[in-house]
Amino acid sequence: MTRLILVRHGETEWNRQLRFQGQVDVPLNAIGHEQALRVARRLAGGEVHRVVSSDLARARQTAAPLAELLARRGGPDPIESAALREQSFGLVDGMSVDEIKRLHPAAWNGWVDFRADYAFEGGESTRHFHARVLQGLRDLANAHAGETLVVVTHGGVLDMVWRSARSLSLDGPRQAHIPNAGVSQVQVLVKDDAHRLDILDWADIAHLEGMPPQPVYDQARPSEIRQRVPLA
Repeated sequence: MTRLILVRHGETEWNRQLRFQGQVDVPLNAIGHEQALRVARRLAGGEVHRVVSSDLARARQTAAPLAELLARRGGPDPIESAALREQSFGLVDGMSVDEIKRLHPAAWNGWVDFRADYAFEGGESTRHFHARVLQGLRDLANAHAGETLVVVTHGGVLDMVWRSARSLSLDGPRQAHIPNAGVSQVQVLVKDDAHRLDILDWADIAHLEGMPPQPVYDQARPSEIRQRVPLA
């Protein structure tokens, strides 16, 4: 068994500008850096064997304060994983919702159908993305059996974890609550080369008390996301 403490990266300006961040290397904003410090203080006192993050800047910057605290105690350097990157949105990476609707209306209409095999031009389908993420988590579980890992990643990655653990379809809008710098915990059970994900806790933000309200991402309300939803 491997325990994964999953952390969505801290806030970026693009979270507040209604942009599809995808695999564009967007840094944290000031709020995001404060969130990262709070995550570090929250987790530093518990049992953590190592820190893993997506190799994108917003995840690496969120992981950095905790990794530095662990390094002072002789802990290992953080691991970066391209498998834990956000979904690629190809043609529309970096665009706002309004820009996509204006410049690529057919692509936008395809997106809000939330079909597992749909992909923006040059991007990943949800099905391909899901396979990448799950393989990355399996590799971590196999390499670090019995350890507790803090894994700093993205909203889309956490959605894939939620769907897998709950045996939900890859079709349809996101249902899980996935706040910036939220802390979730899962365990990965390995038996006879099979892997099972079990959720122990989800989207804890007690450490963010008193911080500004977060941008809301609610795929379950398509009419609303056409107006104001930032992605991952």
